[in-house]
Amino acid sequence: MTKVFVSGCYDIVHGGHLQFFEEARALGDHLTVSFASEEVLWIHKRRKPSIPDEHKKALLDGMRVVDAVVIGDSHEEGLDFKEHFLAIRPDILAVTEDDQYADLKRALCAEVGARYVRLPKTPPRFQPVSTSSIVRWVQAPTEAPLRVDFAGGWLDVPRFSRPGEFVVNCAISPMVSLRDWSYEKQSGLGGSGAWALLNGRCGIESEIDLGVGWQDPAVIRETGLCVWRSGEKPSLDFKQSGDFLRGKMAILWTGKQHDTPGVVGVPRDYDRIAESGRLARTAVMESDLDKLGQAVALYHQTQLDEGMDRLEPVANSISHKYCGGGYGGYALYLFASATDRDRAVGENENVQAIEPFIR
Repeated sequence: MTKVFVSGCYDIVHGGHLQFFEEARALGDHLTVSFASEEVLWIHKRRKPSIPDEHKKALLDGMRVVDAVVIGDSHEEGLDFKEHFLAIRPDILAVTEDDQYADLKRALCAEVGARYVRLPKTPPRFQPVSTSSIVRWVQAPTEAPLRVDFAGGWLDVPRFSRPGEFVVNCAISPMVSLRDWSYEKQSGLGGSGAWALLNGRCGIESEIDLGVGWQDPAVIRETGLCVWRSGEKPSLDFKQSGDFLRGKMAILWTGKQHDTPGVVGVPRDYDRIAESGRLARTAVMESDLDKLGQAVALYHQTQLDEGMDRLEPVANSISHKYCGGGYGGYALYLFASATDRDRAVGENENVQAIEPFIR
């Protein structure tokens, strides 16, 4: 009988583990699975297991492909299973291609005459996951805000960032969920950042990889009315609740989708954008709606100069701009009073009321 041995944390057992067990079991006639004990996890990874050891052992024991389960309790890093391995004397130690303790395990195999077999990567049957990604999925919120940006946009793109300048934005409700999305898609409201958060991911790196900025996922995760320092990565200058904006904001659907990555390279006036960010920061510090409106108007002039279409006028609004920089999507409108805002929403079916959101 050819005895095969595998080891790992297997903290949250998923389809990828099952596939590895099946491939290891195919190498022989009997598969022993060892997992690191609660104490070992704490000593080497400073975390507790997702479920108690006896429950994890019962789950692994119940798998058709697994013949025996042992709990590794040696404190030797990378070889927590050593005592069981020496007692069982398996014929094969199967590992994954990314095994971090190859030298230690090869030496252990030599002690009992076992073969060290590195299993090649095969196409996964399921979307690959990890214990940490599952934890993030479980902890992900069921709802998330979207966002509007007021000024300083594009200064969150690493290659356009300017030390000492600012990006000002605000998380908004109504909220969205994986099942309920009451906004147009590709609309300039940071939907990709919200989608990442709802799926237990951080959207900052993916946004930067697309060549755009980090402001959308940053404010959606942070919530509130935020002032950010321009730079390579999000750095919060300060935030407040945004209560002075309650009843004063609405968005208008322009009728065409928004595409930020497609316009990253368009020439634009970054000096004026930086000026708008400084003015908006002062407005937020002072809770001054009129000054914020001036910052929004200043930024919108930059949008017009780079070729965006003039926006539809909305009665009694004090300022407006496109949300984001993608030549479409939603436009933001500010109003002096809730009465003016609500009248605009009632008179135009394309205008939707939004409110600042802080968690």
